[in-house]
Formats: sequence, structure tokens, C-alpha cells
Amino acid sequence: MSSTTPKTKAAALARVQALVAGTKQHFPNGSFTLGNAAYTSESLVQKLQLLVDAMQKANAAEISAKDLRKAQRDTAAQVDPLIADYQRFLLAAFATATPTLADFGMQPPKARKPLPADKRAAATAKMRATRKARGTTSKKKKLAVKGDVTGVTVTPVTQPATASPTPLASSAPGAPPAPPK
Repeated sequence: MSSTTPKTKAAALARVQALVAGTKQHFPNGSFTLGNAAYTSESLVQKLQLLVDAMQKANAAEISAKDLRKAQRDTAAQVDPLIADYQRFLLAAFATATPTLADFGMQPPKARKPLPADKRAAATAKMRATRKARGTTSKKKKLAVKGDVTGVTVTPVTQPATASPTPLASSAPGAPPAPPK
């Protein structure tokens, strides 16, 4: 048996439970001196059982916390759109009443600051250069672009498809397929 610690909580719990079971089975009335302290089998099993109980309670608490976090996420997913709609309503209703919005814990939206002329000109030039590099065009120019297809022959199907499958496994490679029955 190795003295390394288990890598999972379940393995650690199983290890302690196995120690309890083994002690009860092989040393029902034994006495031990471990780390300068004397223990009877009963007192040792009690100490180990305390650890088992604590581990099981911690696992139950983690599972409960996971369930609670999931419930919180589910509830938030339902209520968040309602909150967003309500905040938009409040902003529309009290856009100029800053103290009223403050009562709701909100601030009025900041006024949009226009770009200076030099930055706006640079942004426009960059946009036009990007469109030219990508070859993007307007909607009307896209409508004028038509593709030509050459060298394609379309053969119409005149015979309806058969409902019964043809046995392919019985035919040899290279042989023509068997006619439908």
C-alpha cells in the first residue's frame, strides 16, 4: 500500500472508510501507540469516523452549493432581460431627472462626444482603404454583378426512382449492377 494521498475526494473518503472497516475486522479489541499517543481500536475508529462524517458533510454542502448556483444562474437568465427592459424604461422616463435616476441606482447616459475633424478624416480614409482592399461594393453594385457558367450540362431525370434497393454485395467488382426485380 502506498502512502501517497489520493488525488480525488472520493478516493480519500474510500481510503478512510477502508481504514475503519479494516480496523473493525482485524483489530476489534486492539491497542496502538501512534505518534506518542495510545489508542484503542474503538477510539481510533471514532477518530476516523469523525473524518468520514466531515468529508461526507463537505461533499453534501458542495453539491448543495452547486445546486444553489445553478438555480441562481437559471433565475438570473429569466430576470436579466426584465431588468434590462426596466432600466431602458427608466432611462426613457427620467432621462433628464438625474436625482430620480439616482434613486434607482442609475446615471443618465453620457452625451456622445463627436470626433475631432482630423480623427474623423483619418477614420474615413481608413474605411475607404479597407473597402478598396477587400473589394467590397455597395448593394446596387453587387446586384449588377452576374456570374457566367460554361461547360455544365444539365441532364433531366425522366425515370422515377425505384423503391426497392439493388443488391450490391452480390455483384463482382467491375460488373454492371443487377437490374431491379
